[in-house]
Amino acid sequence: MKVAVVGAGIAGLCTAAGLSSSGAEVIVLERASEVRGGGSALSLFGNGLRALESLGLRSVVSGARGVSPTLNGTRRPDGRWLTRFDPSAIEQLRVVRRTDLHEALLGRVGSGVEIRTGTGVREVRGGTVQLDDDTTIDGCDVIVGADGLRSRVRPAVTHDPGAAYSGYVAWRAITARPVDLDAAGETMGHGQRFGIAPLPDGHVYWFAAVNYDEGVETGGIGEVRERFSGWHAPIGEILEVTDPADVGVLPIEELARPLPTFVRGRCVLVGDAAHAMTPNLGQGANQAMEDAATLTALLGSAGMDVDDALRTYDRPRRRRTQRIARQASAIGKVGQWRSAPAVRLRDLAMRAAPDAALNRQLRRIQDWQPPVR
Repeated sequence: MKVAVVGAGIAGLCTAAGLSSSGAEVIVLERASEVRGGGSALSLFGNGLRALESLGLRSVVSGARGVSPTLNGTRRPDGRWLTRFDPSAIEQLRVVRRTDLHEALLGRVGSGVEIRTGTGVREVRGGTVQLDDDTTIDGCDVIVGADGLRSRVRPAVTHDPGAAYSGYVAWRAITARPVDLDAAGETMGHGQRFGIAPLPDGHVYWFAAVNYDEGVETGGIGEVRERFSGWHAPIGEILEVTDPADVGVLPIEELARPLPTFVRGRCVLVGDAAHAMTPNLGQGANQAMEDAATLTALLGSAGMDVDDALRTYDRPRRRRTQRIARQASAIGKVGQWRSAPAVRLRDLAMRAAPDAALNRQLRRIQDWQPPVR
C-alpha cells in the first residue's frame, strides 16, 4: 500500500510511523524547508499515551514523568480556588516540550519513510498529489491530510469552512530556569487567563490568554507582565524568569464549522486538518494521536479493505473530536468573559459545581481505547 502523508507535524509523523510499521510504503510531504516542532509545550493525557502505545511510539515520551503538584485546578487572580482536580484524574498527565516530542517522533519514523521538505501541495485529485513545483505523486492508495488548520488537502474531501478567530490571543513560553510550584492549573480574570504547567525538569510552561480585537498588533512579554501584575504568586516570578526571546504569541483559531466528513474516496483527514480546536482542554495533540492510531489499526486490520477501513474511521472520529472541540470552545468563551456581572456569575457557578463532576468530565475525555487490530 502506497500512502502519501501531507504534513510533518505531530499528526503526520504519528500516522507515517504507524502505517510504515504496518508495512505501508509512506512518503511524507512537508511544506517547510525542514521538519521541526514549533511552539513551547503541550499536555499528553491518558488517551494520548494509549494512542502512542498502540502506534509503538510510547518510548518517545518515556522520559516524561508525571509532575502534577498536589493542588491543581482553577483559581481567581487573588489565588482563591474555584475548582480543584482530584490527582487521580490527571495522574497520567505528562507535559512535554514540543520540540523534544517532534524530534523523538522524527527519530522513530524509520528509514523506510521518505520525507520531502520544501514541498508544498497545490491540489489533491483522486490518487494523485500535485505539488507546487508542477510535479506529481501518482498511484497513491491513500492520501492523508495532516497539514493543519489551513489544509491544502481538506478541499479534496469536503467544502472547506476555513478558520475562525476565537476572540483572544495567547502568549506562550517556558521559563528559563526552574520555579518552585505548590499548585498548577489556570487562573481566570476579566477577559484574560493565565495557565501554569510544570515540566519534569522543574521549568514551567505557561500561557496567557487575553481578549483582543482581530488583527490588532500585540505586545511582547512586557505587555503580559503589565496585564497580570498583581495576580497571585508565582505568576510574577514565572514571567520574570522567562526569556523574552522565548515568548510566542498567536491568535487562537479553530475550524469555522465542523466538517461533515473526514473521508472522500481514498483521501482522509487527521489532526487539525480534520478538527482544529481551541487549546482549552489540552486535547489537540492527543486527538491527532488518536486519529493516527485509529487509522493505522483499521488499515492494518485483517479482512478489511482500504475503503472499508476509511469508512469505519470516519464517523466515530468525527463524533468524538467534534464533541471535544465544542467543549473546548465553550470553556474558552466562558473563561474569557469580561464583564463584572458575567465573571461573578461564572465564579459562583464554578465554586458551586461539585469537583467530582469536573473530575468525571476529565476522566470521560481520557476514556478512549484504540481499535483492536
